[in-house]
Amino acid sequence: MLKINQQRRDLFFTLVNQVWRLISGPITLLLIPLYLSPEQQGYWYLFGSLAALSVFADLGFSNIILQFSAHEFAFLHFTDEGLLEGEEIYLKKLGSFFKFTIKWISTICVIVFPVIFAIGIAFFVRDQVLGTYFLPWTLYAIGSLINFFNNSILSFIEGLNKIEAIQKIRFRVAVLNTVVLVVILVLDGNIYALAIGSLLSASSIFISIFGSFRKLLKQLLDISKGFVYSWKKEVVPLFIRYALSFSSGYFLFQMYTPLMHYFHGPVYSGKVGITIALVTAILNMSSIWMYTIIPKMNMLISQKSWQALDSLFIKRLLLSIGTYLFITLGVFVFLALFGNFWIILKIISRFLPGISLVILIVCYFIQLLINSWALYLRGHKQEPYVIPSIVSALWTAITTFIVGKYLSPVWFFLGFASGYIWGTPICYMIYRKCKMVWHGR
Repeated sequence: MLKINQQRRDLFFTLVNQVWRLISGPITLLLIPLYLSPEQQGYWYLFGSLAALSVFADLGFSNIILQFSAHEFAFLHFTDEGLLEGEEIYLKKLGSFFKFTIKWISTICVIVFPVIFAIGIAFFVRDQVLGTYFLPWTLYAIGSLINFFNNSILSFIEGLNKIEAIQKIRFRVAVLNTVVLVVILVLDGNIYALAIGSLLSASSIFISIFGSFRKLLKQLLDISKGFVYSWKKEVVPLFIRYALSFSSGYFLFQMYTPLMHYFHGPVYSGKVGITIALVTAILNMSSIWMYTIIPKMNMLISQKSWQALDSLFIKRLLLSIGTYLFITLGVFVFLALFGNFWIILKIISRFLPGISLVILIVCYFIQLLINSWALYLRGHKQEPYVIPSIVSALWTAITTFIVGKYLSPVWFFLGFASGYIWGTPICYMIYRKCKMVWHGR
């Protein structure tokens, strides 16, 4: 009963967080067209796409962090004081893995983020706007660096089935970020709203982590002193496979704004960015059903409870699908009822045309399914989607480059959509085959 109540609390606070996004997202989507010029909107979303290059810093390691910490936590529990208790070997292994995590992400931060910062500078130099965007880009890049470190630590703690606590932190910071964005945009701070919001939010999360979990993190560091475990032997082979899949993910989801910026300038890149932001919000809202059971799935896999695992997975997948379809229908009903109001018309004019939106919505619905299958399989400390991810990324990059160069921006997502035509059946067959082999069915 306690476990069921905790699952409900995890789901509730994750839902609260996502509902806030559902509220704050439209506010941002409303204010951006009203307080930014079309060119500034383009650079707003370019900032985000360039910062998303941090995928090459993470390369799926945050997922590995969550999975490995969850597998060790499956044999531990928390005391009333918020400390871990259980067999000493699992405590020491978990503590040593935490140390391994800190060393890994610190090294990556030093190597990758200067490169990301330099790529942004190159864009601004090419567009002859370096003087305008150097300072906000610097602030935003620093915030992204801190946030990368934050997300890795949060992934570790989430693996300890602390989703409720993490979601509370994310909610407080999300509210702070929205307030900062609104205030600075209304005060005509333009792109600085994004930059300052990023830096303040990242700093706030950092302070919250080490404020709320100070005793726990200290326990992990203390208990693992003198204990040696070669995590590289377990992590590196899986990380290589994850790295290939997650780096491919950048080309599948984050290359569109920079490419549109390159071919058609900041006005159209702003339209791409805001259109993707809308559909991504729908995907994120729908994915909370799966997100909140990731630690639980990993623990069930560690305990080889296949029937309970499948029952939980199927139930949450159906809820995710239903949520996606319901929200999508709501968007189109809203546009049908209020699309002729002048302020709505002004906002709509900053988006790509309807056919582009429909293509993207269909693609992200299919991605919802693939993401769910991937979560299920990765819980087994395996990554069977490496080859499909690489091939899909290459296919999408090449076809999108061709479409961007030779066709109207309306059809910009055709290459993206074409990859799902052949990729989805392959991904499903891999999911079914791995499931049968790994579970002995």
